[in-house]
Parts: sequence; structure tokens; C-alpha cells
Amino acid sequence: MDIEIKGDIIEDDSQWLYDWIGWTYTSAKNISSQLKQANGQPIKVKVNSPGGSVFAASEIYTELRNYPGDVKIEIVGLAASAASVISMAGKSIMSPTAQIMVHNVSTGGVRGDYRVMEHTAEVLKNANDTIANAYMAKSGMSREKALELMNNETWLSAEKAKELGLIDEIMFEENNKSPLRGLSNFKTKGLYNSFSSIPEELIEKLIQANGDQPILVPKQKDHKVDFLMQQNIEKEKIKIMMLRGE
Repeated sequence: MDIEIKGDIIEDDSQWLYDWIGWTYTSAKNISSQLKQANGQPIKVKVNSPGGSVFAASEIYTELRNYPGDVKIEIVGLAASAASVISMAGKSIMSPTAQIMVHNVSTGGVRGDYRVMEHTAEVLKNANDTIANAYMAKSGMSREKALELMNNETWLSAEKAKELGLIDEIMFEENNKSPLRGLSNFKTKGLYNSFSSIPEELIEKLIQANGDQPILVPKQKDHKVDFLMQQNIEKEKIKIMMLRGE
């Protein structure tokens, strides 16, 4: 049975919002339901996700580790942030064109005096420690090494991930005619997607090109761009950022 970890990893209570907008997501509730259907049979978990909630990811990771049947993880695109944690839950294989990204836990919207800020910093450090446990359990690396990778927001090719013990195999390895090169400390700046379903760079260009005039977007079935159809792009940008908590 195939199980997909795609789109944002979200809390169960946020499902209605993602369904309404039409964004792809993964929730612990959905994964738990699929595992019950699998009923102990071997499962293949295909990962291509920019990450999301560390708590939802922790629940999914735990469910997969507790699953009585065989669990095989396939990283087919991006396993970033919380999705990289889920990817540590079983024997894993990674596409030579895929990447893993690990980084520190972050939060937003914190207000208060220095005591609140110091407390928040401690909460985040503790969360980092819990996330590091997944990388340590999979690879056998030290806590210091795991936290170093997270502090540096480290991007890993399949070769580098295998070298560190974060995956077990590389897909099509016997057919590769040239060795793969490792990528590390590769920052998000300059990436077209920037981990959003509608690239911010594209929205900015549309705003600059069209000014205040409505932008008509041809309807495409099951495509997130429908959400912008016959709307003012600048207003929709604000709406999207609010819905995503930015």
C-alpha cells in the first residue's frame, strides 16, 4: 500500500481550510486512517513535502515507528523540515534528484517582555532537541552533529544523506554513470518555489506587470491557481499570507 506525504504537514483541525483553498496537505489523522486500512501489510511512504507542524510530524513519525508491518520510506522530491523527521521513520531510499533539508524549529507571533522571549527561546531549543532525536535514532550520529546540521539549515543530496546515515539506499544507483555530489548549507534564498504553492516571485511580477487591474487566470482543474481567478492579485497575496500564518 502506498501512502503519500505531500504538501504542508498540518494539524488535524486545519484540514477544512486546506480543503477549501485546494492546497495539498498531510495530516496525522489521514495517515493514521490509512495505516489502519493497511492492517499490518507492507507500506511504502512516498515523501515530497516542504514540512510544517512539528507536532503533526511527530505524531506521524510515531505512528509509522509503531506500525507492525514493514515500512519503506521513498524520498522522491523534497523532504524538508518536519517532512525530514517523518522520513526517519523506516528503511529509506532516496531519488538521486531529491533533497533533504534539516533546520531549527521556528515560531512566529510571539509578544511580550524579555522573560517571554527568553522562555520562547528555551521552548524552541527543547523542540530542536526532540527533532534531533529522529536524526540520531536513524543514523547513530551524535546530538551535537544533528544540532549542527539543524543550526546550519543543511541541504543534503542523496549521496550526502546516505553518507550521514539518514537514508539507506539511493534509487537507480547501479545505473548512475557519474558519482553524485553532496550539497550542504544550501540556503533557501533564490529558490523559485520558496516552499509556497504560488511562488512569491511570480506574484510580485504579476503585480508589477498589471498594476491595480484584475488578473484573469484561466481555470485549470485541481490547480491551486483557481483560488486567484478573476481577483486582484495584490489583495489575494495578502489573503494567502494571512491564511498561511505569515
